[in-house]
Amino acid sequence: MSFEYEDILHFSHPNSPKHPRMPIGDRAAQFAPFAALTGYDDVIVETARLTDDPASLTEESLAILDSKLKALEGILEAMPEVTVRFFEMDKRKQGGAYRTVTKALCRVERLDRYLLMADGERIPLDQITGLEHPMFLTFSED
Repeated sequence: MSFEYEDILHFSHPNSPKHPRMPIGDRAAQFAPFAALTGYDDVIVETARLTDDPASLTEESLAILDSKLKALEGILEAMPEVTVRFFEMDKRKQGGAYRTVTKALCRVERLDRYLLMADGERIPLDQITGLEHPMFLTFSED
């Protein structure tokens, strides 16, 4: 059985004296995929990132939080270390995430509606879902 080009099948690969062969790694790079849409992968990752919606607190839970805030206002000069659970809005998309921080409390700003922590962080009062301090062992929450 004979076929076309059978006469050159067993010849060695030609080598040019002027143009040396390209290394295999460089040849492979020619065919590597490229990012035709720069930043597209970042957009996909951002879109896939999940966020939560803020939960509504019951009247009873709000009353307990208010009682805790009043108790904390009485000991502010001691800069009590409190654990605060709050909802933080996402800067890039709708929704956000719940955070829990334990820090020293400097001030409760009821007029401007935030807690000022010792490190300068401001936590909006309307986003707080929980406050913990050793003196709150007598308070009950849902």
